[in-house]
Amino acid sequence: MDKVSNVMEDVSLNGRVPVDDVDEPKLSKKALKKQQKKEEKATKKEEQRTQELDAGDSAEAVDVSAGRYGVYETIKSKERIDRCISNVKDMLADVAGSTVWVRGRLHTSRAKGKQCFLVIRDRQYTVQAVLFVSETVSKWMVKFAANVTKESIVDIEAVVTSVPQLVESCSQQEVELSVKQLWVVSASEPRLPLQIEDAMRVGKESTDGQATVNQDTRLDNRWLDLRTPTNQAIFRLESGVCELFAETLRKRGFIEIQSPKIISAASEGGANVFEVSYFKRSAYLAQSPQLYKQMAICADFEKVFVIGSVFRAEDSNTHRHLCEFVGLDLEMSFYYHYHEALDTIADVFVSIFKGLETRYADEIASVNKQFPHEPFKYLEPTLRLEFREGIQMLKDAGVEDVGFDDDLSTPNEKLLGKLVNKKYDTDFYILDKFPIGIRPFYTMPDPADPTRGNSYDIYMRGEEVMSGAQRIHDPELLTERALHHGLDLDKIRSYIDSFRHGCPPHAGGGIGLERVTMLYLGLDNIRKTSLFPRDPKRLTP
Repeated sequence: MDKVSNVMEDVSLNGRVPVDDVDEPKLSKKALKKQQKKEEKATKKEEQRTQELDAGDSAEAVDVSAGRYGVYETIKSKERIDRCISNVKDMLADVAGSTVWVRGRLHTSRAKGKQCFLVIRDRQYTVQAVLFVSETVSKWMVKFAANVTKESIVDIEAVVTSVPQLVESCSQQEVELSVKQLWVVSASEPRLPLQIEDAMRVGKESTDGQATVNQDTRLDNRWLDLRTPTNQAIFRLESGVCELFAETLRKRGFIEIQSPKIISAASEGGANVFEVSYFKRSAYLAQSPQLYKQMAICADFEKVFVIGSVFRAEDSNTHRHLCEFVGLDLEMSFYYHYHEALDTIADVFVSIFKGLETRYADEIASVNKQFPHEPFKYLEPTLRLEFREGIQMLKDAGVEDVGFDDDLSTPNEKLLGKLVNKKYDTDFYILDKFPIGIRPFYTMPDPADPTRGNSYDIYMRGEEVMSGAQRIHDPELLTERALHHGLDLDKIRSYIDSFRHGCPPHAGGGIGLERVTMLYLGLDNIRKTSLFPRDPKRLTP
């Protein structure tokens, strides 16, 4: 009543001074009667307004959504809640009508009057969530939802509802979530180093003039950049490459081994090694698990593979070079000809390509939305050309600065890929019988032509993704080749000695994981497929 009295007092005065305090002229009876009616009307109007205000205050005093929205206490594993959390990717038309709990990031929000639209992101999948002021949803709950910061992690209880029109801004287009509860699990700071929506746009500049994010900003804030649906898809597919590589080899009798990454001598020869202090002497980061794969063959493991980091101290700031990358290496013994191993390697690649097509179709489609590319093409059996044939194709195309004993330059490598694609309709092929002079010291020479080696490279979209060869398993020939390459025999003594007690003929090679993923998806830079790239200019994060 005090509030009502105050309001009424203010209304009756209405900014006027009391009549006792001033001298006013007398009014006629008619005028007094008219004034009295006017004041009564004003008083009645203000009483009605006051009642409405009181009713509003009373209604607002009860938050019908209380206890169904807010901020969780920091989760410290105090209790374990028995609750089924659904994935956003499972929000499809066939679950419409069901009530679900979903956890995801607040991708975007848009408030309009008494309603709020949210987009919830879970990895590469997004779904729209909606709140409307109603008997069960208060205006405070809507206001709370509108003020949750982007990239915050939220728990939502909602009814899955079919929509009359597709929600084209989300991956889950046939449904939306009608929110019943909304809880912030972990709040993001309001100011972000980059906007996820900007990082999701196509190309260096969007067609409508909206902002995009440059590569350095992405890599400096990689933990945010990796949240985009495209990056989520890239690295899930890359994980699939590893999975399919290992799965295919295990089915063929291979076993996985782990090789040392700190070694006493350069594993590939040459100067492109990282030297490290190893107590009172020097050591090197392994350029390849090559020597240890071969020792495993000497030890009768027969077929082995390694998945691990490889280090190359190459001052190359190109679209396809890294100082540290993941190597998918394999080695196997054979009976009479190294093509027994080469056939296996070709089949492994084909198995990977087929597996990616069937198991990772969603990821391929997701990447293609931001970075459109032609589907990867390959033949069965895999196209195999000799090095001389490849060089001749380049010469026939008018390339003059290329010789039959020279290594392929990057431009010629790419051109040859285009020529092969045009002639054979494939993005994947093998080039065999490389010049012996441009291969590592442990490459077996071709018995029919001492200028050639039993060595091969494998290409995807005109770029090399694997280098391999038959290895020398005779210690005397190996010593001769090492001296020819100028290596210090004392530093590779244990490697040479491992062949002195009988070793089967064997071959293998090393695949660059990031490069395979980049080229399969038709991407333009290997940093897009390296989780935290290491190149000559980048050592963080």
